Amino acid sequence: MPFPSSPRARSGPRRRSLLAVAPAALALTGCTGGDSGGPVGEGSSAADRARARAARDSEGLVERYDAVIAARPGLAGRLGPLREEVVRHARAFGGGRKASPSAPSSPSPSVTSSSSPSPSATVPGNDKDALAGLAAAERELADRRTKALGGVPGELARLLASVAAAGAAHVYLLTEGDA
Repeated sequence: MPFPSSPRARSGPRRRSLLAVAPAALALTGCTGGDSGGPVGEGSSAADRARARAARDSEGLVERYDAVIAARPGLAGRLGPLREEVVRHARAFGGGRKASPSAPSSPSPSVTSSSSPSPSATVPGNDKDALAGLAAAERELADRRTKALGGVPGELARLLASVAAAGAAHVYLLTEGDA
């Protein structure tokens, strides 16, 4: 008689596996803030604008993570590694001056010089909704970066694709992980 399958059995990668693999994948795909390798001129200014926007978007996402961590300190252990990756993304795009390298250790966020989350970063009253809000922000940003791939030179396109893939992994970890 065969044993019944476990009700906890899941398909797909485990949360820890994704956390271990994502940084290595980013390093292998060239997650750097170096030269875009494209021609100098009008194209490079468009690439510079795209890179600056990507940096700002990542910095804004760091602010959202900080707001959730400040409002829901019980999630800090789960969100800290994801937040640190988003800080690295901002730096890869040439930003990150406002973002600190590690998650805040106290309920007060450390992204902005005023030590308070942006007013637009409202956090739902429970963990599940807070995680869903972060997942939605990650998904929207990953989708926007994927759509921008065709309009930027090669190196920046590779960086955008890599960071968009990391964002998709974050969505999975935020929505499918054990709470």
